Order: sequence, then C-alpha cells, then structure tokens
Amino acid sequence: MRAYIDSDILIWHLRGDAQALQFLKKIRDNKEYELCTGALQRAEVVFFMKEEEKQDTLLFLTMFDTIPVDQQVVDLAAELYRKWNPGYGVDINDAFLAATAMLRGGVIYTKNKKHYPMPEIRVYKAW
Repeated sequence: MRAYIDSDILIWHLRGDAQALQFLKKIRDNKEYELCTGALQRAEVVFFMKEEEKQDTLLFLTMFDTIPVDQQVVDLAAELYRKWNPGYGVDINDAFLAATAMLRGGVIYTKNKKHYPMPEIRVYKAW
C-alpha cells in the first residue's frame, strides 16, 4: 500500500527533527508500505531548497516514489479544492495529494490532519 508522506514531514526531517526521522524510519521499515509523496509535495521541497542543500535534499527524496499528476488528478483536485477550501482552508497542494490518494490508493501521513477533511481518504497524524 502506498504511504503518501506530506511535505510538512519531509521539511521537518530536512530541518533535523528527530521525531520526523524516527517516523520515517518506522514507515520505511514497515514492509506493508511503499514510501511515496505527491508531485506538488516534492515541489514544495525542491522549489525552496537552498543551493547548499540541493545534493542532500535530492538524495533524501530518492527514498520516495513521486506520484505524477495527470488530468484525472487535476480535475478531482479542483473539485476537492472548491468543496473544502472555503470552510476548511484546504490549499491547492493538499487537494492534489488528496486527489492522488483517492485515485491511486493509499494513505496520507501528515502533521496537520485538518488539511485533509475528505471522508473518502485515510489520513493519519505522523506523530
């Protein structure tokens, strides 16, 4: 099963957070899961990395299968955004990851479950 790791967890790990490291080790070692991230979650990381962080960041990201965005994902993400942004503050990146999980299967791990109020997906707080 795919375990989609949200960008907040990736960023905490890259900042040296011990809890993020322990969580990622636990998920990596669980043979039930395939470590994944969404295309926009990867973008959140690589767009804002500094030049001196580039090598380590890109090496770290090789642990994750980045699931591509296609027309189906875009169209569903737009629906989710329109439905959940007004009352819950779901942003575009969250809508894309939710749509990816809905269409491709799997669970989402995040530090902020309120970004994923959609009842159709399984979302777990990382720690």
